[in-house]
Amino acid sequence: MITSRVRRRAAAAVLGLAAVMAPPVAAPAVSAPSASSHRVPPEPPAADAVRTELDGLKVEPPHSMTGYSRARFPHWIKQYGECDTREVVLSRDGSAVTQDSMCRAVAGSWYSPYDDKTLDSASKVDIDHMVPLANAWRSGADTWTTDRRKAFANDLDNPQLYAVSASSNRSKGDQSPDQWSPPNQDYWCTYSRAWGHIKSLYALSVTQPEKEKLIAMLDTCD
Repeated sequence: MITSRVRRRAAAAVLGLAAVMAPPVAAPAVSAPSASSHRVPPEPPAADAVRTELDGLKVEPPHSMTGYSRARFPHWIKQYGECDTREVVLSRDGSAVTQDSMCRAVAGSWYSPYDDKTLDSASKVDIDHMVPLANAWRSGADTWTTDRRKAFANDLDNPQLYAVSASSNRSKGDQSPDQWSPPNQDYWCTYSRAWGHIKSLYALSVTQPEKEKLIAMLDTCD
Protein backbone atom coordinates (compact mmCIF):
# COMPACT_ATOMS: atom_id res chain seq x y z
CA MET A 1 0.00 0.00 0.00
CA ILE A 2 2.79 2.40 0.96
CA THR A 3 4.69 1.58 -2.18
CA SER A 4 1.59 2.15 -4.34
CA ARG A 5 0.84 5.49 -2.61
CA VAL A 6 4.43 6.66 -3.15
CA ARG A 7 4.30 5.72 -6.80
CA ARG A 8 1.07 7.66 -7.34
CA ARG A 9 2.58 10.76 -5.67
CA ALA A 10 5.72 10.50 -7.79
CA ALA A 11 3.68 10.20 -10.99
CA ALA A 12 1.60 13.22 -10.05
CA ALA A 13 4.74 15.22 -9.38
CA VAL A 14 6.17 14.30 -12.77
CA LEU A 15 2.93 15.31 -14.51
CA GLY A 16 2.85 18.63 -12.68
CA LEU A 17 6.44 19.36 -13.64
CA ALA A 18 5.69 18.51 -17.27
CA ALA A 19 2.75 20.92 -17.28
CA VAL A 20 4.93 23.73 -15.95
CA MET A 21 7.71 23.08 -18.47
CA ALA A 22 5.43 22.58 -21.49
CA PRO A 23 5.34 25.50 -23.92
CA PRO A 24 2.10 27.50 -23.87
CA VAL A 25 -0.49 26.57 -26.46
CA ALA A 26 -0.59 29.23 -29.17
CA ALA A 27 -3.82 31.14 -29.62
CA PRO A 28 -5.68 30.36 -32.85
CA ALA A 29 -4.47 32.50 -35.77
CA VAL A 30 -6.88 35.26 -36.75
CA SER A 31 -6.85 36.32 -40.35
CA ALA A 32 -6.65 40.03 -40.97
CA PRO A 33 -9.66 41.57 -42.70
CA SER A 34 -9.21 41.58 -46.44
CA ALA A 35 -10.65 43.02 -49.62
CA SER A 36 -11.72 39.57 -50.82
CA SER A 37 -15.36 40.64 -50.91
CA HIS A 38 -14.47 43.54 -53.21
CA ARG A 39 -12.71 41.83 -56.12
CA VAL A 40 -14.59 43.58 -58.93
CA PRO A 41 -16.62 46.78 -59.17
CA PRO A 42 -20.20 46.06 -58.07
CA GLU A 43 -22.48 45.50 -61.07
CA PRO A 44 -25.28 48.08 -61.33
CA PRO A 45 -28.85 46.90 -61.92
CA ALA A 46 -30.18 46.27 -65.42
CA ALA A 47 -31.28 49.21 -67.56
CA ASP A 48 -35.00 48.60 -67.08
CA ALA A 49 -34.60 48.53 -63.31
CA VAL A 50 -32.67 51.81 -63.38
CA ARG A 51 -35.34 53.40 -65.59
CA THR A 52 -37.85 52.52 -62.88
CA GLU A 53 -35.53 53.97 -60.23
CA LEU A 54 -35.20 57.21 -62.21
CA ASP A 55 -38.97 57.53 -62.39
CA GLY A 56 -39.03 57.55 -58.59
CA LEU A 57 -36.48 60.34 -58.17
CA LYS A 58 -37.34 63.92 -57.36
CA VAL A 59 -36.64 66.28 -60.26
CA GLU A 60 -35.55 69.72 -59.13
CA PRO A 61 -32.95 72.45 -59.73
CA PRO A 62 -29.54 72.00 -58.04
CA HIS A 63 -29.26 73.03 -54.38
CA SER A 64 -26.94 75.85 -53.34
CA MET A 65 -23.24 75.06 -52.92
CA THR A 66 -23.16 77.18 -49.76
CA GLY A 67 -21.26 75.33 -47.04
CA TYR A 68 -19.80 72.70 -49.36
CA SER A 69 -16.27 71.35 -49.08
CA ARG A 70 -14.78 67.94 -49.82
CA ALA A 71 -13.91 67.76 -46.13
CA ARG A 72 -17.63 67.41 -45.43
CA PHE A 73 -17.30 63.92 -47.04
CA PRO A 74 -14.45 62.29 -45.05
CA HIS A 75 -12.33 60.05 -47.30
CA TRP A 76 -10.28 57.98 -47.85
CA ILE A 77 -10.96 56.04 -44.66
CA LYS A 78 -9.14 52.91 -43.47
CA GLN A 79 -10.95 49.78 -44.64
CA TYR A 80 -8.67 47.09 -43.17
CA GLY A 81 -5.12 47.12 -41.80
CA GLU A 82 -3.19 49.90 -43.51
CA CYS A 83 -5.46 49.83 -46.57
CA ASP A 84 -7.65 52.85 -47.16
CA THR A 85 -10.50 53.06 -49.64
CA ARG A 86 -8.32 54.27 -52.50
CA GLU A 87 -5.89 51.37 -52.13
CA VAL A 88 -8.72 48.84 -51.93
CA VAL A 89 -10.16 50.12 -55.22
CA LEU A 90 -6.71 50.17 -56.87
CA SER A 91 -6.22 46.53 -55.86
CA ARG A 92 -9.76 45.57 -56.88
CA ASP A 93 -9.80 47.23 -60.29
CA GLY A 94 -6.19 46.60 -61.31
CA SER A 95 -4.36 43.69 -62.88
CA ALA A 96 -1.32 42.04 -61.23
CA VAL A 97 -1.28 44.71 -58.54
CA THR A 98 1.57 44.56 -56.01
CA GLN A 99 1.26 46.43 -52.71
CA ASP A 100 3.95 47.40 -50.20
CA SER A 101 3.73 46.98 -46.42
CA MET A 102 1.69 50.19 -46.20
CA CYS A 103 -0.82 48.81 -48.75
CA ARG A 104 0.31 51.25 -51.46
CA ALA A 105 0.10 49.96 -55.03
CA VAL A 106 3.67 49.87 -56.33
CA ALA A 107 3.10 47.88 -59.52
CA GLY A 108 0.26 46.80 -61.75
CA SER A 109 -1.89 48.02 -64.61
CA TRP A 110 -5.33 49.60 -64.71
CA TYR A 111 -7.92 49.85 -67.46
CA SER A 112 -9.84 53.13 -67.51
CA PRO A 113 -13.28 52.47 -69.03
CA TYR A 114 -14.14 56.16 -69.31
CA ASP A 115 -11.57 56.76 -72.06
CA ASP A 116 -10.52 53.21 -73.06
CA LYS A 117 -6.95 53.61 -71.79
CA THR A 118 -4.62 51.23 -69.98
CA LEU A 119 -2.37 52.79 -67.33
CA ASP A 120 0.89 51.34 -66.05
CA SER A 121 1.26 53.32 -62.83
CA ALA A 122 -1.01 54.02 -59.86
CA SER A 123 0.10 57.65 -60.03
CA LYS A 124 -1.86 57.95 -63.28
CA VAL A 125 -5.03 56.57 -61.69
CA ASP A 126 -7.74 58.48 -59.83
CA ILE A 127 -10.57 56.90 -57.87
CA ASP A 128 -13.70 58.48 -59.27
CA HIS A 129 -16.93 58.90 -57.36
CA MET A 130 -19.55 57.91 -59.93
CA VAL A 131 -21.84 60.57 -58.46
CA PRO A 132 -19.33 63.29 -57.49
CA LEU A 133 -19.33 64.66 -53.98
CA ALA A 134 -20.26 68.18 -55.08
CA ASN A 135 -23.07 66.85 -57.28
CA ALA A 136 -24.38 64.84 -54.34
CA TRP A 137 -24.30 68.00 -52.22
CA ARG A 138 -26.42 69.84 -54.81
CA SER A 139 -28.76 66.84 -54.95
CA GLY A 140 -29.57 66.47 -51.26
CA ALA A 141 -26.38 65.51 -49.41
CA ASP A 142 -26.31 69.05 -48.01
CA THR A 143 -28.87 67.84 -45.47
CA TRP A 144 -27.05 64.62 -44.52
CA THR A 145 -25.09 63.83 -41.39
CA THR A 146 -21.32 63.60 -41.65
CA ASP A 147 -21.51 59.84 -41.09
CA ARG A 148 -23.82 59.40 -44.07
CA ARG A 149 -21.58 61.56 -46.27
CA LYS A 150 -18.58 59.48 -45.15
CA ALA A 151 -20.39 56.26 -46.07
CA PHE A 152 -21.27 57.71 -49.48
CA ALA A 153 -17.69 58.81 -50.17
CA ASN A 154 -16.24 55.38 -49.29
CA ASP A 155 -18.97 53.07 -50.60
CA LEU A 156 -17.36 49.81 -51.78
CA ASP A 157 -20.60 47.83 -51.79
CA ASN A 158 -22.34 49.74 -54.59
CA PRO A 159 -21.27 51.05 -58.04
CA GLN A 160 -19.92 54.33 -56.73
CA LEU A 161 -16.10 54.04 -56.86
CA TYR A 162 -14.06 53.33 -60.00
CA ALA A 163 -10.36 53.39 -60.88
CA VAL A 164 -10.04 55.60 -63.98
CA SER A 165 -7.43 57.74 -65.65
CA ALA A 166 -6.60 60.92 -63.77
CA SER A 167 -7.20 62.90 -66.96
CA SER A 168 -10.76 61.59 -67.44
CA ASN A 169 -11.63 62.06 -63.78
CA ARG A 170 -10.45 65.66 -63.81
CA SER A 171 -12.24 66.32 -67.08
CA LYS A 172 -15.45 65.04 -65.49
CA GLY A 173 -15.05 67.07 -62.31
CA ASP A 174 -18.42 67.37 -60.55
CA GLN A 175 -20.49 67.44 -63.72
CA SER A 176 -23.67 65.44 -64.28
CA PRO A 177 -24.15 63.26 -67.39
CA ASP A 178 -25.84 66.06 -69.35
CA GLN A 179 -22.67 68.13 -68.83
CA TRP A 180 -20.07 65.35 -69.19
CA SER A 181 -20.22 61.73 -70.25
CA PRO A 182 -17.42 59.24 -70.91
CA PRO A 183 -15.61 59.73 -74.25
CA ASN A 184 -15.80 55.94 -74.58
CA GLN A 185 -19.44 55.62 -75.61
CA ASP A 186 -19.27 51.83 -75.25
CA TYR A 187 -19.30 52.52 -71.50
CA TRP A 188 -22.42 54.70 -71.53
CA CYS A 189 -24.70 51.80 -70.64
CA THR A 190 -22.76 50.89 -67.48
CA TYR A 191 -22.18 54.54 -66.60
CA SER A 192 -25.85 55.52 -66.76
CA ARG A 193 -26.93 52.40 -64.88
CA ALA A 194 -24.43 53.09 -62.10
CA TRP A 195 -25.22 56.83 -61.90
CA GLY A 196 -28.98 56.32 -61.83
CA HIS A 197 -28.76 53.54 -59.25
CA ILE A 198 -26.57 55.55 -56.89
CA LYS A 199 -28.92 58.52 -57.14
CA SER A 200 -31.83 56.23 -56.29
CA LEU A 201 -30.03 54.31 -53.56
CA TYR A 202 -29.16 57.52 -51.72
CA ALA A 203 -32.47 59.26 -52.54
CA LEU A 204 -30.71 62.10 -54.35
CA SER A 205 -32.53 64.37 -56.78
CA VAL A 206 -31.85 64.88 -60.48
CA THR A 207 -32.28 67.85 -62.78
CA GLN A 208 -34.51 67.51 -65.84
CA PRO A 209 -31.58 67.67 -68.32
CA GLU A 210 -29.70 65.12 -66.20
CA LYS A 211 -32.65 62.70 -66.27
CA GLU A 212 -33.14 63.09 -70.01
CA LYS A 213 -29.46 62.39 -70.71
CA LEU A 214 -29.49 59.33 -68.45
CA ILE A 215 -32.51 57.93 -70.32
CA ALA A 216 -30.72 58.48 -73.63
CA MET A 217 -27.62 56.75 -72.30
CA LEU A 218 -29.69 53.85 -70.96
CA ASP A 219 -31.03 53.39 -74.49
CA THR A 220 -27.52 52.31 -75.54
CA CYS A 221 -28.04 49.18 -73.39
CA ASP A 222 -30.69 47.89 -75.79
